[in-house]
Amino acid sequence: MTPGPRDQPGLRGHFAGFVSRFVAYVVDSAVSTGVFMLALAAASYAASVLTGAPINWSKGGPVIIVAFACWEFLYYAYSWAANGKTFGMALLGVQVVARDGGEAGVQRAIVRTLAFPLSFLLCGLGFAGILIGRDRRALHDVIAGTAVVYTWDARAARLGFLARDNSK
Repeated sequence: MTPGPRDQPGLRGHFAGFVSRFVAYVVDSAVSTGVFMLALAAASYAASVLTGAPINWSKGGPVIIVAFACWEFLYYAYSWAANGKTFGMALLGVQVVARDGGEAGVQRAIVRTLAFPLSFLLCGLGFAGILIGRDRRALHDVIAGTAVVYTWDARAARLGFLARDNSK
């Protein structure tokens, strides 16, 4: 008997690759920036209604930069601590876990978020581990003791329509 699509191993639990992680990051950057800009626009509108004068924020001003940095920290740290994934990661089917496969937890999520910018230093060399490492861990993963794995069986989802039993 030859193995069918249901018998083939899927991607669940395998270390996530560079493309999946990069696309998830791009989605997260767009979502978090969009939400921040909407919040800023709402705050401007509310302030202009209350004061009667239009409020304009300097996008390069120190207050906006600090507020955006705090928002990004909260977006990533909370998402990774609460359920191990951000919106983009959930969309791509990847999740942050502890090195041993358990939950990442609050402490690892905070350390990972704080170490994340370090991976961008030296032209992004901190991400080289995702491309060449056996367990696909970036610098911030090594520092925080985390790994990123696939959470759903992509092969089964892709081949699911072929595996239907039409004999009934």
